[in-house]
Amino acid sequence: MSDEVKVDVPAKFEKIVAEIEKMPVVELAELVKVLEAKFGVSAAAPVAASAVSSGEPKEEKTSFNVELKEVGAQKIEVIKAVRDVTAKGLKESKDLVDAAATAPQMIKENVKKEEADEIAKKFATAGAKVEIK
Repeated sequence: MSDEVKVDVPAKFEKIVAEIEKMPVVELAELVKVLEAKFGVSAAAPVAASAVSSGEPKEEKTSFNVELKEVGAQKIEVIKAVRDVTAKGLKESKDLVDAAATAPQMIKENVKKEEADEIAKKFATAGAKVEIK
């Protein structure tokens, strides 16, 4: 095996590693299964680790859009929530809520996750359904 990678084994694990090196492959496979069952872990590489090792850093989304999907039975409460969140007037808020009855309407764009969650809570309390994108 000319492709062997030199690994520095800490002194506290040298004895264990030496024992493992002496084991046949069949016993190693059995040992792995026993350790997985005993400690509730998996020897398989995690998906997140393989994505990071591919060299493509995953971008975390920092801004979100909140969209009104369904108004619900408490239309007045939803209009109040729209006014509170968007600082629009009564007529603009009512028009937005009325339009949401036929097609989803954007409530707020480019907000942080925490603010988007707060907005979603307000609309849930008012009986409406929103989607955070």
